Amino acid sequence: MNSVVNLSIAGKSAVGDIAFIDLKAQQKRIRGKIEKRLQAVLDHGRYIAGPEIDELEESLAARTGASTVITCASGTAALIIPLLARGIGEGDAVFIPAFTYNATANAVLLAGATPVFVDIDPATFNIDAGDLEHRIAAVRAEGKLQPRAVIPVDLFGSPADYRAISAIAAREDMFLLSDGAQSFGGQLDGKEVGGLAPATATSFFPGKALGAYGDAGAIFSMNSLDRERWASIRWHGTDEARKESVRVGFNGRMDTFQAAILLEKLAIFDDEREARRRIALDYDRALSDIARPQAQIAGSQSGYGYYSLCIENRDQVVKKLKAMGVPTAIYYTTPLHLMPAFADYAPANGLPATEKVASEIFSLPMHPYLTPDQTDYICNAVREAAG
Repeated sequence: MNSVVNLSIAGKSAVGDIAFIDLKAQQKRIRGKIEKRLQAVLDHGRYIAGPEIDELEESLAARTGASTVITCASGTAALIIPLLARGIGEGDAVFIPAFTYNATANAVLLAGATPVFVDIDPATFNIDAGDLEHRIAAVRAEGKLQPRAVIPVDLFGSPADYRAISAIAAREDMFLLSDGAQSFGGQLDGKEVGGLAPATATSFFPGKALGAYGDAGAIFSMNSLDRERWASIRWHGTDEARKESVRVGFNGRMDTFQAAILLEKLAIFDDEREARRRIALDYDRALSDIARPQAQIAGSQSGYGYYSLCIENRDQVVKKLKAMGVPTAIYYTTPLHLMPAFADYAPANGLPATEKVASEIFSLPMHPYLTPDQTDYICNAVREAAG
C-alpha cells in the first residue's frame, strides 16, 4: 500500500490504547504453537522447500477450491509469475484499476507489458466493468497494443465483480488474473477468493488478514497444469531437478519459516474472519448515515482485511480522530495514473471516480481483537469528528 502503516501504531483513548492492526494480541493467542512450528523447522533444517511449504499449499487449495496452489516470496511475485507463464509481455495491454497499490502496475511493467488504467465503481471502489469494456475497445481501435489480460483488484478485502469481468475476459479472449492481495477470506456466491478466477495472486504481508512475519505470497489456479510452469519460474526457471534452466525465472520462493507461521494463523483464520465481520457490521450500522462505507456487490462477503469509508471532510475528520486516540490510515492518496513512475500510461481525461474517492477515503482500525467498548468508542468518535 502506498501509505506505509506502522503495524504497531495505536492511539491513546478513554478505552485504552486502540491499535490499528493488533498483531501482538494475535501472537499472544498462538505464540506457543508458532514456537513449536519454528522449532520443528530448526530441527529438520530445510529452511527452503521444507515440508511446511507442501502442507501450506495443500491446506490453501483445500479451503479455496483451487486445483493447485504455489507459494512464493511476495504478493508481487504472485502477480509476475502467472504473467510470465502466459508469455504476456512487450506489445500486450494489461488492464488494471488505478486505485490500488503500485505492485499491480509494477508487476505488469516488470513482465514487459503495458498497463492500461481503468476507473473504479465509486460505491465498491473496485474496477468498473463498464469502463473496462470502454478501455478495451479503445485499445483495439488504436491498434498499437494487443489486449491480453485484466487484473481486477479485490480492494480492502471485497471481491470484484467477477461475474461481469469473467464474461468480458472470455469474450475478449483475455487472461483473467485476480489480485487478491487484500482479500483472502473474501467470498462471492459461496466461493472463496482463490477460486473465483482462473488464477489468483495473494499476499501474506504481516498486515494482511492472513499475514506472515515477513514477505510471502501465493498463487491459486483452477487448472492444475499451471503448477509445473509456475513452480519452475519461482525457482529461477529450472527443471524439476532444479538444475538446468528451461525458461526464464527468478528467485520467487517462500521460505519455510513463513509457511510454518502461516499454518498456525490459518488454523484460527475462520474465527478471526467472523470477528472482523462483526466489527464491520457495527461500523456500518453506526456510520452509514454520515459516511459512505465500501459497498459489497450482491452475493459477496468481504474478508475485511481493512475497513474503509468515504467522507467529504476527510482530512479534518482524521485530524480530530487522532486527537481522540483513534488511529486511521489513508491508502492511495495518489492514484497510480498520477504517480511519476506511471505518468506515461495516464489516460488523457483522467479517471474521475478514482480521483474523487482518493480525496475522501480513509480506513478505521480493523482487527479481530478490538473490544466492543473500543468499537463503540471509535464509532462515537467518528460521529463527533464529522459533526
